[in-house]
Amino acid sequence: MALFRKSKESTSSVSRRDFLRVGGLSVVGLSVAEQAAMASGAHRRNCIFLLMTGGPSQYETFDPKPEAPIEIRGSVRSIETAIPGVRFSEGLPKLAERANKLTVLRTLNHDAAPIHETGMQLLQTGRLASKKVSPPSFGSVVAKELGGRGGVLAQVLLPARLSNTGVNMRRGQDAGFLDESHETLVDNSLDDAEFAYNSEADAVRRSYGETRFGRLCCRARQLVEAGVRCVTVNLFDSLPEQVTWDCHARSPISPATVFDYRDQLCPQFDQAVAALMDDLEQRGLLNDTLIVATGEFGRTACLNENNGRDHWTSAWSGIVAGGGINGGQVIGATDSKGSSPVDRPINVSELHSTICERLGLDGSTELAINDEQTIPVATAEPIAELVG
Repeated sequence: MALFRKSKESTSSVSRRDFLRVGGLSVVGLSVAEQAAMASGAHRRNCIFLLMTGGPSQYETFDPKPEAPIEIRGSVRSIETAIPGVRFSEGLPKLAERANKLTVLRTLNHDAAPIHETGMQLLQTGRLASKKVSPPSFGSVVAKELGGRGGVLAQVLLPARLSNTGVNMRRGQDAGFLDESHETLVDNSLDDAEFAYNSEADAVRRSYGETRFGRLCCRARQLVEAGVRCVTVNLFDSLPEQVTWDCHARSPISPATVFDYRDQLCPQFDQAVAALMDDLEQRGLLNDTLIVATGEFGRTACLNENNGRDHWTSAWSGIVAGGGINGGQVIGATDSKGSSPVDRPINVSELHSTICERLGLDGSTELAINDEQTIPVATAEPIAELVG
């Protein structure tokens, strides 16, 4: 995979270190957006967006309800975290230990159709597509407004584009109405025998885990370290006939149950994301790299007859860490059933706006659809509790 774009003047690539060394010397030739990012320090920021494809259950991840009736709380236990009074699912002990370094969003929501594709669009573009307008992903907007650093591509998607998520419609992972030069590069190196994961030290590989999640998170760190601004990671790029966060517990199409969360999904996710946080911190990259992990919706309060849960868009959870955000807190609270916000609802477009803001994009900047029509980069204000 070629991370560097060749310029007309030279075919040689510029290292991230060289770019950072000379980048502050001059703003001649930079766009208004680039100059603003330089002035605010946001030009150094990156984002690793971990899309928990399928819509993870809030009950079996970051918003367990241990006091609720068994048909709501389920049989998966909860554990204490580093934040007093805050509990996570038992499958997330490493993230529970690091809770003081991350922030939990417990009231993400939207009121669009409860299907995978609408949530994916809202997360990644801040709005829904129409027949006439296909909005771009935040990574494509970054590529257009800020560009890459020193010839390095601005955005990369791992390991493949989303497919087979239920309905044949947009999923928010392309350049939309922007020029195709701002399209996302897909890095499918996980299927490559020469995948750079093999070059990592044994201790690093063990920390991430020899799993799909571990390899994806390690590869995301490698790309950020190489200078890529935005890395979107599809923890699953297809949903049918495999164990994913889409826990309907209906074989063969959606076989996962809440016990698969406890025994497989959460432990692998927990190890990989905790390692990613530690690895970035040890390399001096965490404060400049926003990690976002969430899905496109949550799950229903009551377990279905097979110990699964179905789609629910009124409240779900996610986590954010790094990127200069305020950690060690929980934003929003759900009711005793975990199905509705009772404090600080967070529309998913606010999370999209926060990602844009952290990356140095002005949400009011107008993007030209055509000669007569524009839309703003963002449709909401950033989450003030994170960036204030």
